[in-house]
Amino acid sequence: MNKIEKALEKAKQFKKVEKEFNTPQYVQTKIIKADLENLKKNKIIAAFKNNKVYEYYRFLRTQILQRTQERGWNSLLITSVMPGEGKTVTAINLAITFAKEFTKTVLLVDADLRNPSIANFFGLNLEKGLSDYLINGEIPLSTLLVNPGIEKLVILPGGKAVSNATEILDTPRMEALVKEVKNRYPDRYIFFDSPPVLTYADALVLSSYIDAVLLIVEVYKTTIEQVKKALELLENKPLLGIILNKMPLTEKTELYYLE
Repeated sequence: MNKIEKALEKAKQFKKVEKEFNTPQYVQTKIIKADLENLKKNKIIAAFKNNKVYEYYRFLRTQILQRTQERGWNSLLITSVMPGEGKTVTAINLAITFAKEFTKTVLLVDADLRNPSIANFFGLNLEKGLSDYLINGEIPLSTLLVNPGIEKLVILPGGKAVSNATEILDTPRMEALVKEVKNRYPDRYIFFDSPPVLTYADALVLSSYIDAVLLIVEVYKTTIEQVKKALELLENKPLLGIILNKMPLTEKTELYYLE
């Protein structure tokens, strides 16, 4: 076998492995590698190996997969009761954890248009995003999508911050966007990060388009009354579950992972 034949055979094997593990090749989507130090500083632990807390995200992924697959769902809205409870960190870590699942690709949408921050978590300087797409009807969605150097994960950044996010999200263009990304690829999960429920109505608007809602609650901080108010607002919405965030590791758990 000469060099050319060897090269062709190598390319053939590569394509076979790529197909087997569902690793996409991005043609239109920009590839801009994330700043790993920035991810580490912002507690995006799913991007790194050998982190014991990552096991909790894997456990959470399994539960979400079981509950959504049996219903045929693939789009999740992640919100919190109040600001600062870790909804964006949870959304990013979950998106990366799902992207590491062999059969899934992931689209992470920054729908917190009042305070878009997902690009900053990845250390990416992206000027345009979802708000620009919704306001300016001439911007193609494909020009806004970014792969941050993590296989099978694509980000739709929020773009410029806007004060009238509820009105912008409550439009046929946003509803059509959700339908498009939900149905384009059967193996894809879509995560939407949105503002807290008790702060703005954005999450309530978005919950009309997506399959299910995950509500973030911060342990020892979010009050029972606040949770009750949030659940009242989400009544008749597709609430998949509540994630208790920032729970300290117990001594028993620490010992288990040290063994």
